[in-house]
Amino acid sequence: MNVRRLAAIDMHGSRGTTRRRRIILAEFLVGVVLMVTWGSWLLASSTGFGSRALGVWLVGAGLNYAPLSLHALALMRPGALDAELAGADIDRELRRYTVLQLWVVVPLSLVVLAIRDALAQRRNA
Repeated sequence: MNVRRLAAIDMHGSRGTTRRRRIILAEFLVGVVLMVTWGSWLLASSTGFGSRALGVWLVGAGLNYAPLSLHALALMRPGALDAELAGADIDRELRRYTVLQLWVVVPLSLVVLAIRDALAQRRNA
């Protein structure tokens, strides 16, 4: 799975409107801030195992929104999203990435995948 492509497909949706791009960017940014903040608060203030486990999960899942946010910010530049999706079968990729975006709930999964993609890109450059 390519995290940048996931962000691009999510931002484009079925119609590729500017409004959707802004909403998805806001979702990614708010996801990072709220989930990491709430998770950190739970870790700092709770004493029970369940609350701390929830805090760890919230921080890990919230951090998954960081690479999505960075890619979404880059894709907001004029023409960047269109260039990323040039020649793509949007409907097919929407179906594929709709399922793959469930990886967001696995703590740090998208962070690891984004690092893997960056390292592979660096090796190929």
